Amino acid sequence: MDSAAWDQRYAGREFVWTSEANRFLVSEVESLAPARALDLACGEGRNAVWLAERGWQVTGVDFSKLGIEKARELEAARGVHADWVVVDLLDYRPETQAFEFVIVFYLQVPSEQRTPILRTAAQAVAPGGVFLLVGHHGSNIAQGYGGPQDPAVLYTAEDVADDLEGSGLRIERLTTVERPVATPDGQRIAIDAFVRGLRP
Repeated sequence: MDSAAWDQRYAGREFVWTSEANRFLVSEVESLAPARALDLACGEGRNAVWLAERGWQVTGVDFSKLGIEKARELEAARGVHADWVVVDLLDYRPETQAFEFVIVFYLQVPSEQRTPILRTAAQAVAPGGVFLLVGHHGSNIAQGYGGPQDPAVLYTAEDVADDLEGSGLRIERLTTVERPVATPDGQRIAIDAFVRGLRP
């Protein structure tokens, strides 16, 4: 999907997903001291705003103008501040090794786009900083619930590790995780790829 398609998807007043932070972000950030954070493909800003509420200096980046507008509304409603950038991630060049926490949540693009974006993301991680990625897993179509139905934009944690090879990050956790999803028919399970890396 291009930025125009995402603008259309974000055009409604309600949040496409939720205004609450992703469960994996919440659990992983507990051990980190607030510093500078970069949220790539931030969408409507729920994770960036949640980090800002906890004292992080956050930059949220997305190519959807309407997504960022909703992020600004959420930011104002929560009484916090974040910096927002509207740009295609293929063109975005963050400052090198400038962020103690870099997150990429549910960036679902073909591998020829994903690889350069993730390498750029890795370059932004400061010494001692953490890289965290969660995305819809390749097995989710057949075995999980929801998410994109195009195999070309799905991937495994191992695919991400290949993308990050040579980046200088030390992979601390590389796994497949299950995410409960509430539906009208009861709880279902989505399958995600999970990668956590550290720059020594």
